[in-house]
Amino acid sequence: MFAFGKDLFKALFGGGATTSGKGRAGSGTVTGYPSLQPWRGTSKQVCGLFPFIVGSNTALVGAPLGRALHGGGAVCADEISWFERGLISAPSAMVLGLNGLGKSSLVRRMITASAGFGVHTMVLGDIKPDYVALVEALGGQVITIEHGGAGINPLDAGNVSQAADLLERAGKLEDRDKLLAAAHERKKDMVCSLIHIIRRTPPSDREETIVDEAIRILEGYGRPVVLADLLDVLRQAPEQLRAAALDRGDIAHYHQVTESLEASVMALLSGRFGGLFAVETTTPMMMDRSVVFDVSAFKEASEDLQAALLLACWSYGFATVEIAQTLADAGVAPRRRYKIVMDELWRILRASSGLVERIDSLTRLNRTVGVGQLMVTHSMADFNALASQADRLKALGFVERSKMLFLGGLPAREMSLLEGVFSLTQKEKDMLTSWNAPGTYDPTTGRDAPPLGMGKFMLKTSNAPGTPFQVQFVAGEAALSDTNQRWNRRK
Repeated sequence: MFAFGKDLFKALFGGGATTSGKGRAGSGTVTGYPSLQPWRGTSKQVCGLFPFIVGSNTALVGAPLGRALHGGGAVCADEISWFERGLISAPSAMVLGLNGLGKSSLVRRMITASAGFGVHTMVLGDIKPDYVALVEALGGQVITIEHGGAGINPLDAGNVSQAADLLERAGKLEDRDKLLAAAHERKKDMVCSLIHIIRRTPPSDREETIVDEAIRILEGYGRPVVLADLLDVLRQAPEQLRAAALDRGDIAHYHQVTESLEASVMALLSGRFGGLFAVETTTPMMMDRSVVFDVSAFKEASEDLQAALLLACWSYGFATVEIAQTLADAGVAPRRRYKIVMDELWRILRASSGLVERIDSLTRLNRTVGVGQLMVTHSMADFNALASQADRLKALGFVERSKMLFLGGLPAREMSLLEGVFSLTQKEKDMLTSWNAPGTYDPTTGRDAPPLGMGKFMLKTSNAPGTPFQVQFVAGEAALSDTNQRWNRRK
């Protein structure tokens, strides 16, 4: 059917078939097979090789993640690159998968590629740690939070004072006022979120009003303020605060209203939180490079402390990025692109009911052009396990707003939860559940084989068919991992 010359056959396949026998057609058996080396090209370039071509359903846009499991070819994707090319409507992605299957390894691959694209990554809270070595290798900044060392001041909104001065000197007064207003809201939300975590119930509407007014009073001090200053203002009971507390001119009633709030702020300054939130300033984040908050010193800490630290890191990181974007919009600083990684989402969701709304208020920046957002958690069950129906619906919104979904190995019970957000075929569901299978004993090596789903993910966007792929690391990437869960360290 096909008349290939000997040289062309060798050029295409790297070798030829050899036969034994009498040397005439059809008389021998094949003892050697062509060595088929795959190459990728456009349809215009390879059309003449039909039928020796296989189509691919993924665009070569974004981070090179791995080889497609079906159909061959490479899978390239990341939330910022696809958003900029119009392939998704928002630069937001989520990674779902059980422990030990390579979620953090996939995220590290995307961070590395993003650095090559000129995107700075902000890893806002690294507990294990999974990203410290990579950020150091990329020349980024590592901010280590620990007892007796650096902490986080919830009343420190980043470099907002310096940014406000720059905007004022440039005559951008409206931009300055908006930036200061946003900084105020972040500080109020952060204090209320910490109180929420330490109590395991949200502060009342009246208490939120009191905190809001107390922070406004502190902003008039003209100097850096700390939680101890907030406690002092609550005790001093200035007229503005008494009006916010609706004490009706009765100071005894004021103290009754603010007693629980005062106790919560005291708990943040001492006790099991150990003064982590009592420091005067948070280490300033650099805006011209990747940054990671190393909170691995609290790997074994209580869930509420871990949640408080992560939420504080997220708040501070989003504030810094918002400052950078505002300065760029005003033309007083260069435009930079950022990827924000929010790992261990489940830790905050588990800490206390009602925190979903707090997280949602922090993440509203992800719709800003040039800022990508990547959330990482175990499964949809993390959202479905929330006690409040309102919380469950809001948490599902995180997934719905993630226009790019990376699915690793998941249990069968997850499929019905996922179908509430993304459509899945039966074949896709079977594949995802099969990746959850544990590894078996390998008698040839004397070791347990890795799980079937190690390094395997399915890329889903909207209702489009999923694209399964396998991440395979090179030696340089393996050297940046210190855990034994990464598939590239197998022998």
